[in-house]
Amino acid sequence: MHLNDEEARLEALHRLNLLDTDPSESFDRITRMASQIFGLPIAAVSLTDRDRQWFKSRVGITHFSIPRHKAPCAEVAETTNTVLIPDLHASSCYRNSILAEQGIRFYAGASLTTRDGHGLGALCVLGTEPREATDDEMNALSDLAGMVMAQIELQHAFGRLDPLSGLPNRNQFLDDLADLGHERPGEQRLVTLIDLAPHEQLSDGMRVIGAIYLEQIVMDAARVLCAKLGPGRTVYHVAATQFAFLAPAGAHEVEYLSYIREESLHSRGTSGNRFAPTASIGVAPFITGETPPATVLRTAHTAALEARAHSSLVSFYSPSADSTHQRRFRILNDFNDALNDDEQLSLAFQPRMDLVTGECVGAEALLRWQHPELGSISPAEFMPVIEQTSLIGPTTKWVLDAALAQLAKWRAAGVELQLSINISAVNLHDRDFAQQVQLHLFRHHVRPEWVELEVTESAVMGNVANAMLQLGTLVEVGVHVAIDDFGTGHSSLAYLQQLPGSVLKIDRTFMRDISQGERERTLVRSMISLAHDLSYRVVAEGVETADAVDLLIGMGCDEAQGFFFGRPMAADAFNAWLDALSVKIAGLTRAA
Repeated sequence: MHLNDEEARLEALHRLNLLDTDPSESFDRITRMASQIFGLPIAAVSLTDRDRQWFKSRVGITHFSIPRHKAPCAEVAETTNTVLIPDLHASSCYRNSILAEQGIRFYAGASLTTRDGHGLGALCVLGTEPREATDDEMNALSDLAGMVMAQIELQHAFGRLDPLSGLPNRNQFLDDLADLGHERPGEQRLVTLIDLAPHEQLSDGMRVIGAIYLEQIVMDAARVLCAKLGPGRTVYHVAATQFAFLAPAGAHEVEYLSYIREESLHSRGTSGNRFAPTASIGVAPFITGETPPATVLRTAHTAALEARAHSSLVSFYSPSADSTHQRRFRILNDFNDALNDDEQLSLAFQPRMDLVTGECVGAEALLRWQHPELGSISPAEFMPVIEQTSLIGPTTKWVLDAALAQLAKWRAAGVELQLSINISAVNLHDRDFAQQVQLHLFRHHVRPEWVELEVTESAVMGNVANAMLQLGTLVEVGVHVAIDDFGTGHSSLAYLQQLPGSVLKIDRTFMRDISQGERERTLVRSMISLAHDLSYRVVAEGVETADAVDLLIGMGCDEAQGFFFGRPMAADAFNAWLDALSVKIAGLTRAA
């Protein structure tokens, strides 16, 4: 047996807490029956521990255990096979075993196997004379071993029932699905999962009322669901505030979903409890014996989560929505590896142009991820996922290190560019963020005024006091701050005069229609004028046409960036682009 398999087997055995427990009549009754069927004086329920065979039940044996070495019951536990040895003295493996030395000649053992396939030991019968065993005897021994396992499960039924609701729990649900797959394979069935309340609602209720709030809504839900389904149907309590049950066999998807929606609306309309939770309901299809039980539960849970976005709070499982969540999870799971892999993450640099001189005065550093299997993943997809986790700190550190290292190279080569680096709203929650940035500047020998940090209005407003403190500290040491995506926040005008920034970047959405009509141009012109009145330098993002450039120049916009000037590019390509731009400007100067 492989070491990992043996450790898993031992863990399953120890988890049952059977070893070294008192004798039990329920087990002894089965052991006596085995002895009587074979007409033999010795029978036992033998459990295979790490180095011993321990007898939970025994007939004709005075001792409680024997060494595991060369014990036939160990072979049964390791292989989960039935073992028959007509004569131990004739067996090359067991002729020198402790059983043979004690006068045992015959052995037969049937495996005590868990639902997960782990062999706990054997129900065995032994005799002092060699003999054969009939098929009926061996079949009876296997049946009795199954009865032993049923008794073990019965004694541990408390692990199959939720103590609060009294309903079968998640483990029982998964086991029952597996049994259904064996008994009635290939059936198309539907599972329903009810999530009693969103996390915020539960937190608010427990904060005001206490733990009794959660207990009460769970018990109420258990009572109502059992009453609605009736005695012929089973409700499972699969998580703290989640219940699941199967639709009747043959239920049609559309009709069943309509029925669930009507029942849900009726329940909400007749509830007189002012603290009643807002339950969401997910319905998912599966095929018995083909869809793994854990997958059945996961897809139903996914559907219940999706239901939060529907007015009916009921949703049928969507493979496409599930695929999106699976991709998000993989992105999150794989990004930590990307941070430690020199081949996956990189920076691209997009030029920023002075609209008066036509010169490149800066660049924005943009994070790129080339996943080894998924290919290029946009930061618009992975950054919102990363920002919700503790990975945002290491990500910002990686970007600062890579960006400042490149900036140091440019400055050493005489390229006098200012580099813009995006920071997350989460970064501004760190009380020592300004200090961390200064340490990065010192480490790379980069002067503060060479760097511009881009932050959105919404990022600042998430924690105004600390954000103002961190940004103010950075501005004091010389770092520039740009307000990114201006015009898309909730309180642009209210906070614009307070933000410690010197640059305002007009969001690209305003550039799309700037050439389409006077209304659109008036809006951009007003934003530029307002920013100038507040002493901001204005940068237009997403500029893609010559007409847009001409209009921005006429409006007095200071700088612009976008595909018209250059797409984001690697550092080497950016250097080549700068060289080409220098040649072009030099040619225009000579021509003038």
